[in-house]
Amino acid sequence: MSELKELIEYVGKALVDMPEEVQVNEIEGEQTTVIELKVDKSDLGKVIGKQGRTARALRTILNAASTKLKKRSVLEIIE
Repeated sequence: MSELKELIEYVGKALVDMPEEVQVNEIEGEQTTVIELKVDKSDLGKVIGKQGRTARALRTILNAASTKLKKRSVLEIIE
């Protein structure tokens, strides 16, 4: 399991009420890695946050970690 996937899984589980429902998928492309975060419908609001602030913060953390690893990555939050 990659460091980026582990990071998003850890933070995602910390944010939600049902951590057992958190699923993280990693799709490696040629230049960019897509990290898919799937949570229970009732927890979707917690992961997105007011006006998308929490989602933006998650993306910022992911970008910082990606830069350190010299990779490009994108976070997709899936309903």
